[in-house]
Amino acid sequence: MRKPFIAANWKMNKTIEETEEFINSFLPMVSDVTGVDIAIAPPFTSLCVAAKLLKKSGVSLAAQNVFYEEKGAYTGEISPVMLLSSGCTWVIIGHSERRQYFSETDEIVNKKIHTAGKNGLDVILCIGESLQEREEDRTFEVIEQQLAGSLKDVQLDGITIAYEPIWAIGTGKTATKEQANEAHACIRDWLKKNREGAGEVRILYGGSVTPDNIESLMSQPEVDGALVGGASLRPDSFAMIVKGAVTA
Repeated sequence: MRKPFIAANWKMNKTIEETEEFINSFLPMVSDVTGVDIAIAPPFTSLCVAAKLLKKSGVSLAAQNVFYEEKGAYTGEISPVMLLSSGCTWVIIGHSERRQYFSETDEIVNKKIHTAGKNGLDVILCIGESLQEREEDRTFEVIEQQLAGSLKDVQLDGITIAYEPIWAIGTGKTATKEQANEAHACIRDWLKKNREGAGEVRILYGGSVTPDNIESLMSQPEVDGALVGGASLRPDSFAMIVKGAVTA
């Protein structure tokens, strides 16, 4: 039985002060919740303060991105060594916004995964199709291509997959529970055919996840949790999602 996993991706939101306010409000709301893993990915500027506040809480700290070198002349980049020293145990890699706005390819994503794993960071790998690709009935093809490229020569230890249909991110549109489960089943099938330990890998759904739809999504056999964007910016909303993942 795979343990549910709910991760918050704050994207480019929240100052240090707002991060402190959120965590101080959120932790009491989930202090009695068991049976679910929780992670929060604030912006880089808030990592250190978040690490101090989350210490001994059971909530993990994640980063939203990482570079594929450990140090060097790469102005503006953040290395896995820096993330570890900031208190991170997780990092999100390959988010569609990184692919879209910063031209990250599967090859770049693969290099980042290798470097993150080498340095002891667990990875949330994001994959997903565009609306055009879904309408062209290419969803499974795109998923398999992204998995093959992103996970080249990568073992599954420390890897979590987040399926995020691009057309559902920040749009208010959500894949139906059946669409989500179908895509997750495709991911699971590819992993089983190509890697050992595929049955233990958690596959999260991301794309306009809310307190209203989390239980429906979690009712599906291949949905192991959620990578939550906008609904994770309010402590009460995110706490409801965490609780919904347990009660589903």
